[in-house]
Amino acid sequence: MFTSSNGDFDIQKSHINGDGSYVITAGLTNNGILGKTDINAKIFDENTITVDMFGAVFYRPFQYKMVTHARVFSLKPNFKISEKQGLFLSNSLHFLNKMYGYENMCSWGKIKYEKIKLPIKNDKIDYDFMGDFIAELEQARIAELEAYLLATGLKDYSLTDEEQRVLNNFDKIEWGAKYKIGDLFEKIKTIKLSYKADDLPKEALGKYVLPCLTSSFRNQGLNYFVPKKGVTILKNVISIPSNSDVYRAYFQSREFTVLSDAYAIRWKSDEIELTSAQYLFIVLCINKVTDLSIYSYKNKLGAWNVVQNKYIQMPIKDHKIDFVVMDTLISAIQKLVIKDVVLYADTKVNTTKKVVNNQTNQVHSSV
Repeated sequence: MFTSSNGDFDIQKSHINGDGSYVITAGLTNNGILGKTDINAKIFDENTITVDMFGAVFYRPFQYKMVTHARVFSLKPNFKISEKQGLFLSNSLHFLNKMYGYENMCSWGKIKYEKIKLPIKNDKIDYDFMGDFIAELEQARIAELEAYLLATGLKDYSLTDEEQRVLNNFDKIEWGAKYKIGDLFEKIKTIKLSYKADDLPKEALGKYVLPCLTSSFRNQGLNYFVPKKGVTILKNVISIPSNSDVYRAYFQSREFTVLSDAYAIRWKSDEIELTSAQYLFIVLCINKVTDLSIYSYKNKLGAWNVVQNKYIQMPIKDHKIDFVVMDTLISAIQKLVIKDVVLYADTKVNTTKKVVNNQTNQVHSSV
């Protein structure tokens, strides 16, 4: 059904300049999109599918380039497909992420003999059903999204005067002397678990309902599930891998526990309780000194005994950490991001209404 191909140039982060074609790498962050580059490299067709070493599968409706160092490859259907059919086909391959990972990396040689189930009609693949099915799912999801946006108040993406001011004057924010991470945060002691990752389900199943943290940067490191009994349950803290290829910190707003090769830290001060927005802001500050390309399995960053001695810069006002500007800036960014989501949802809802009205008018005309 597919023809596989790989990139022909080792595209690095330093090549990402915002121009040219999208670059695809391994991982779930931003659906594997590293950014854009105009570096001379092979360009892959739109309406194709990418698969990475973890078995993560994405349909690509646009042309793109691929890195060569992160084991990601392109699958071009041996037949013409629409966008919705491409989405259906890519979802038919999602079982791959349950079969592959760091310990057993996915490749074309390993999966080309795998079989997938597809709808048929008159002993032929039913492409029309694929398109119609995805269209129905899209309408249902858009309705849910619209209801969620209304219920949470996220439909309002208008910036306040203060949010606009902070965005306009971002370059004028005063950054104080560097703060030692260990002076701001403390590592949380957790109960050591005896589970092995390979023996755990990758989705909630039975009593295995609590996400657990490992060194992976996929899904913010939460790729396995354990029972809640006898574990340390954490929430609203920062997680950091201690033995990884990527040392990226995350704010974990939902309940989880620690399994292996990672740890969690929390704000030390009892006088100030951090908001979610402030945690998100500080995570970015931490990642400026941990999530660096120089660190990898071959050149490890180290665990908390190393990270706690790293220094980060924080915005200040009147010689104190400016928590207000953190809240304001993150709120503004969230509104800028949600604006595209709201406009997308509104467009889809209006399109659906037009289709329904046209169909209704056709029925009335026929009658």
